[in-house]
Amino acid sequence: MINRPEYLQKLIGFKDKQLIKIVTGVRRCGKSTLFELYQAELLKTTVKPEQIQSINFEDPAYRDLLNWEKLYDYINARLVKNKKNYIFLDEIQSVTDFQRAADGLFIKKNVDLYLTGSNSKMQSGQWATLLSGRYVEIHLLPLSFKEYVSKKPNIGAAENFQRYLEESSFPYALQLDGDKKQIRDYLGGIYNTIVLKDVVENKKIRDVSRLEMVARFMADNIGNLTSIKKISDTMISDGVKILPLTIESYLDAFHDSYILYRAGRYDVKGKKILQTLDKYYLVDIGLRYYLLGGKKADSGRILENIVFLELLRRGYHVYVGKVGDKEIDFVAEGMNGIEYFQVADTVMEESTLARELAPLDSIRDHNPKFLLTRDFKPHTSHNGIHQLNVFEWLLG
Repeated sequence: MINRPEYLQKLIGFKDKQLIKIVTGVRRCGKSTLFELYQAELLKTTVKPEQIQSINFEDPAYRDLLNWEKLYDYINARLVKNKKNYIFLDEIQSVTDFQRAADGLFIKKNVDLYLTGSNSKMQSGQWATLLSGRYVEIHLLPLSFKEYVSKKPNIGAAENFQRYLEESSFPYALQLDGDKKQIRDYLGGIYNTIVLKDVVENKKIRDVSRLEMVARFMADNIGNLTSIKKISDTMISDGVKILPLTIESYLDAFHDSYILYRAGRYDVKGKKILQTLDKYYLVDIGLRYYLLGGKKADSGRILENIVFLELLRRGYHVYVGKVGDKEIDFVAEGMNGIEYFQVADTVMEESTLARELAPLDSIRDHNPKFLLTRDFKPHTSHNGIHQLNVFEWLLG
């Protein structure tokens, strides 16, 4: 198993707190493995195996527990009295009225409850409705570059990064040893499960071919400012009419199933979130290769996608910045305030460097500013803007 230290520490930090811990994320990103890692940590303390109950509802062995009453009775009968019990319920949305079982377990003083959900039926708003005020959500992404490299320590950063992009950040892809056909088949299985189960089935979508056209368009336009109208106009120009409201519902469905992430725009001078034009990023660049095959990619936008996901992993709220007529790749709002990030493949040419620095230079506040590139050169400061090698930043 690949260690996930940052996520593991989040779970440890909430241990025995009177909150339901919910781990969410795209299918196959490692939620079940994270629970296994955490259970192993518990067993290193005074917790005994009988104090842990773990049920994965994708396992047919638990098919008789898909009713909330049966589930509650099953767990309740196995609780160890006078000791804390750690209950792990994986893919809990499979259980009818699961919140009633969760509520019943939550009120027990000797129960610490952990849930996972990846299905688009269970987006954040629904957790809030069903478990109002009693939970904390830990959102899990596939492997970071740092986690990926931990399993391939003897390969150079640039080569490792290219493998990370092409071979996928989904954890199990590492077990396929770079076999491109197997990786493609594996990613196809993930994608088709998400599309057919989490999107088509749940959203009652009838025209799968049009849904997939939108998916390919979004994969080809990661990091581009996008509007519903732009997508609709592009489809019409290709001879396919899709109503804007339909496209909007498709994008919402991809977002709810964690395959696409949306970054809204933020007016730095006006300090407000704008309502027009968003950027979208894929949860895994390997899926882009799966959807678009050998179609040439803009390496700068792919790098931007990786940085966006890493900022999410580090706990930031991430926006696309606007300063007058200039664009900042990311405005990242964290616990310690705002940071600005510009991302470029290379800035070895003076004109490119000047172009990338200009948006950051136009910001008049004193928040930290960073330019991340693939260029291998020492940490450089341009009038207070820190130029860093993106590989070192990702591994930091």
